[in-house]
Amino acid sequence: MSSLDAFARGALAELDAASLRRRLVATERGPEASAARDGRSLVSFSCNDYLGLSHDPRVIAAANEAQVRWGTGAGASRLVTGNHPPLIALEERLAAHKGKEAALVFGSGYLANLGIVSALAGTGDLILVDALGHSCLFAGGKLSGAELLRFRHNDLAHLEVLLARHRGKARRAMILTERVFSMDGDRAPLAEILALAEAHDAWVLVDDAHGLGVVEPGARAPLEMGTLSKTLGAYGGYLCASQAVIDLLTSRARSFVYTTGLPPAAAAAALAALDIVETEPERAARPLALARRFTARLGLREAQSPIVPIVVGETETALALSDALQARGFLVVAIRPPTVPAGTARLRVAFSAAHSEAQVEALAVALSELRPPVAA
Repeated sequence: MSSLDAFARGALAELDAASLRRRLVATERGPEASAARDGRSLVSFSCNDYLGLSHDPRVIAAANEAQVRWGTGAGASRLVTGNHPPLIALEERLAAHKGKEAALVFGSGYLANLGIVSALAGTGDLILVDALGHSCLFAGGKLSGAELLRFRHNDLAHLEVLLARHRGKARRAMILTERVFSMDGDRAPLAEILALAEAHDAWVLVDDAHGLGVVEPGARAPLEMGTLSKTLGAYGGYLCASQAVIDLLTSRARSFVYTTGLPPAAAAAALAALDIVETEPERAARPLALARRFTARLGLREAQSPIVPIVVGETETALALSDALQARGFLVVAIRPPTVPAGTARLRVAFSAAHSEAQVEALAVALSELRPPVAA
C-alpha cells in the first residue's frame, strides 16, 4: 500500500469513527419538491431551490433556447471569447435588481467570494468575518493574506470592539457577513453593521446567497454578492457593486480571470428566473410564509427566512432522525460538523414555493411524533 493510500484510509477511518464521513447519494429531483433516492419517492425539504424555478417550464425553455443558439459551453475565459450575450444581459439585470451600477458573474458563489475578497484585501489589511459565515468567506480572507478575525455571530458589540482594537493598524478593512445565514436561517443586523463600518471606514460584503428574492433585502451593502443556484434555480455566482469596483475585479479577481465563463444556458435560465422573481411577488413570499406556518405549528422561534434548523446536538442523533423521516417519505438531510459547530448537528429544513401546505403539515406531524419540538 502506498503512503498516499495509507493516509487516505487512516483519515477515512477517523471520519467513520466520528460519524463524519460524507458519501454521495444519487438523487433525482423533480417538480413540486419531489425527489427520488434508491427508487423511493420523497418530498424534499433539503433543496435550496426556494421558488421551484429550476423546474419551471419558462426557465427551462430559456436555457434550451440559449443552448441551441450559443452552444453548451462558453468556450474560454470571459476575457478571451467566453463573454457571450446572455452573461452581459444577466449582469445588467442583476445590477438593476440590486440598485448598483454594475455586476460581475462568476463560475459559482464559492469562486465569487474567493475572488472578491482576495482582490480587494491583502497584506496589511484587516478582514472581520461573522463566526457563522460561509466557508468561502473565510477561504477568500485566508487567500488574501490580510489579518483575519472572527466576530461572534451577529454580535455588534464584539464587532465594534475588534474594529476599535485593530482598525487603526490596518490600511484597509472589510466586514464579511450574510444576509441570511445558510445553516441557521437568521439574518444579519445589516443596517447596524453598515453604520459601524462607516464609522471605522470599513467595506461591507454581504453574501445574499440565501436571501435573494425570498426575504426583504433591507439595507444594501457596498458589495452585494450572491448566487444564481438557489432562488434563481440555475448555477453561478455574482457581485453587484460600483462600476469602478467591478472594473477592478474584472482584472484582478483570479477566480474570474482564470476560469471559463458560465455556460449560456445557465445565464439564460437565471435571467428568466429573475423575471419571475420580479413579476410574481406572491410566489417569492410563499417560502417564508410556509416556514412560519411550520415554526408556529411546532412551537419554534418564528422563521426569519425559508430555512428552519432543528438542532438536535449529536451527529448520530441527527442522522437517526433524518433516516426516520426518510422512512416516512421526507428528505431532510442531517447537517454535521464541520459545516456547523460541534454539538449542534441538526436537520436543516428548507421551504420552497413548490411545497404545498399539506406537505408542510405532514412534515410537522412526523417531526412532532419522532421528536418533541425544541427551540431552534
